[in-house]
Amino acid sequence: MTMRILITGICGFVGSTIANAIVESGLPWKVSGIDNLVRRGSESNLAHFKHHGIEVVHGDLRSQSDVDALPPFDWLIDAAANPSVLAGADGKTSSRQLMEHNLYGTINLLERCKTLKAGFILLSTSRVYAIAPLASLPVTPVDGAYRIDTASKLPIGVSKNGIDESFSTGSPISLYGASKLASEALALEYGATFDFPVWINRCGVLAGAGQFGRPDQGIFAFWINSHLRRKALSYIGFDGQGHQVRDCLHPRDLLSLIQKQIVEPEVSEKSRTVNVSGGIASAMSLRQLTQWCDSKFGAHAIGSVPKPRPFDLPWVVLDSQQVKKQWDWEPQTPVHSILDEIASHASQHPNWLETSI
Repeated sequence: MTMRILITGICGFVGSTIANAIVESGLPWKVSGIDNLVRRGSESNLAHFKHHGIEVVHGDLRSQSDVDALPPFDWLIDAAANPSVLAGADGKTSSRQLMEHNLYGTINLLERCKTLKAGFILLSTSRVYAIAPLASLPVTPVDGAYRIDTASKLPIGVSKNGIDESFSTGSPISLYGASKLASEALALEYGATFDFPVWINRCGVLAGAGQFGRPDQGIFAFWINSHLRRKALSYIGFDGQGHQVRDCLHPRDLLSLIQKQIVEPEVSEKSRTVNVSGGIASAMSLRQLTQWCDSKFGAHAIGSVPKPRPFDLPWVVLDSQQVKKQWDWEPQTPVHSILDEIASHASQHPNWLETSI
């Protein structure tokens, strides 16, 4: 029997990348999806999906009737969200809409999974971890990037390998982070109460070709596209020198983990919530990213704004040792391959920033 997979946010960067990876893998899965097409540029994926026989419903997860009208599925991969940590707090977006998209939409999906007894995989975020202890991590700049000072006393859940699943999720974590953390809790409760499998994958920064880059999300794509076009760029916050660090993961690398999670028996001793990231091997500062761009495109002057924005953090690298131990999973796409892929796409799509912002 063919496995039926439904992907929410299928026309977004992460959803479309996973859908395309499934098609390219030759897996005997029938893929469908739903998207409200609110993100500029997302409609460009529709023709490709139609060519590959992927049914896409134009619908809104906030509407239970739209969710109930979806084709039946065996597993749902939830890749739909407003992914900006500034959402609901920047004066440009509504806090209510953020919660309706990220939390109420999740509830509607869980109700549908309950009815179908379908499995649920939530793509969550590193932003569920507490801001205050992350902001005060002892770091020092080394070779253009912050590095954890392991000689200092570190909070529980932090090591030289990154932030693991035991790190605090106490408030404040941002409205966005709270919407995802609440979604995690509800997903686990629905799965336990109504007896369907749930897995939660907390992802670091996801990046790759075709990402809709913005300063508050998709920073790798935004930076590379902007550098190539000689757009104004600035190091914002902390010392204003671009030492802040993030890790990076290509979303197609999620597929091998999702495959294993789907075939896992419903009664499992494995932890339901894991960090999934490129980890310390993929970690890079903005200054190091600029150096990479300079070598690729030629030097480009970067401004400096020492005052940080709300929710900015100096060092966020997820420790994914648990997912490696539990699922024998690790990322397959090295960071420089991700950067090369983004740069190639940026060169081929000169109006990408205007298309996607």
